[in-house]
Amino acid sequence: MNQSSRDVVWIFGHLSNHLALIVRASYSPSSIDFLTPDSFGQQVAYMNRPAGEVIQAHIHEPISRTLIGTQEVLIIRRGRIRVDFYESDRVYISSAILGPGDLMLLNTGGHGFEVLEDIDMIEIKQGPFAEGRDKTRFTPEPHEIRLIDGPSE
Repeated sequence: MNQSSRDVVWIFGHLSNHLALIVRASYSPSSIDFLTPDSFGQQVAYMNRPAGEVIQAHIHEPISRTLIGTQEVLIIRRGRIRVDFYESDRVYISSAILGPGDLMLLNTGGHGFEVLEDIDMIEIKQGPFAEGRDKTRFTPEPHEIRLIDGPSE
């Protein structure tokens, strides 16, 4: 995992667990970089390959995987959004602003959003959505926003 602290940002909770991974639009390794550990239910890899390279045709075998929880990947196509990160016990950790081309994997804990500019974004997660069982909404305790490195408000 070759990581630039400005282009690839991990959000850790107070128990040192990986709450989220942010990959900034500016990130561009020279080849293939697998960014997530094998223990994650979703894998994020960045691939920078030259024109003319052939990736051999393949199929993915129907192997069984056991997943607990839901991980989400958001890709911001247009606009800006602030993400607030929380531990599973609802304690606020920090916030980040995402802009066009940024990708974020939400691994564990809680999160909330404020749309700063009209956005188009893509969300990818395990499905189907389990209405009424998939999430618990909560009102966070008042807190000051602590922004991590990235585009400012």
